[in-house]
Amino acid sequence: MAAAPSNPDQGRQINGLELVPQALIHQSPPRFETLAEERRYRLSHLAGALRVFGRSGFGEGVAGHITVRDPEYSDLFWVNPFALSFRHMRVSDLILVNHTGEVVYGHRPVNRAAFVLHTAVHEARRDINAAAHAHSPYGKAFSSLGRLLDPITQDACAFFNDHVLIEADGGKVVFELESGRTFASQFGSGKAAIHQNHGLFTVGETVDAAAFWFLAMERCCQAQLLAEAAGSPKLIRPEWATFTRENTASSQAGWLNFQSFWEEISQSDPDLFN
Repeated sequence: MAAAPSNPDQGRQINGLELVPQALIHQSPPRFETLAEERRYRLSHLAGALRVFGRSGFGEGVAGHITVRDPEYSDLFWVNPFALSFRHMRVSDLILVNHTGEVVYGHRPVNRAAFVLHTAVHEARRDINAAAHAHSPYGKAFSSLGRLLDPITQDACAFFNDHVLIEADGGKVVFELESGRTFASQFGSGKAAIHQNHGLFTVGETVDAAAFWFLAMERCCQAQLLAEAAGSPKLIRPEWATFTRENTASSQAGWLNFQSFWEEISQSDPDLFN
């Protein structure tokens, strides 16, 4: 009897292509030749992320904001303007704000509460470029409990020992710079915070990562609220939760997970680039 071939796919073809192991294309954050190209990328993804938030039902009046650091002037950040719909955000609508709250590019005002918290986080966390916050329903509900997310699902493990509860000024509209600094000082080095009686706040090296962590955290809040309403959820063992976080919740993973949202919104809403 003849020996079995070492490669069982040898000689097989589809559409004239031999069925052999292929060189795969892996997605990763792009590199840019100019600062102008990088700025355009950040702004388009910021507008797209805001539209994804709008489509996800996170818009609530004037509340909610996503910011991204300018690639050239790192002490300035781009943000959605005050009282403009997430759902219709365009690149040309975005405004650039300095760390004293002045709009230096664009003509619409900035949400003071957005400025106070985001500027403090951007100043304190030089390792991140973007931050996201919205008054999402499950995040708001969970924030009233005054507790952290539990590792009850694989998805929740992304935040295991990587998010904090911030009680300072919880539930109070924050306008004072000192309140923002207190918030930032308690944020630590993780990817997310639960601001008690307020909602969720996530950060990332990219807009994509910050936006995805917010979307994921909102769903984790929903899952935990549902599970606890039905019974007593079993916790994942700490060592397993840590392993899952370390292998699925890096900055690169956050960026990659957002790409399906980006593909959908950039194709369905091409006017966001205007």
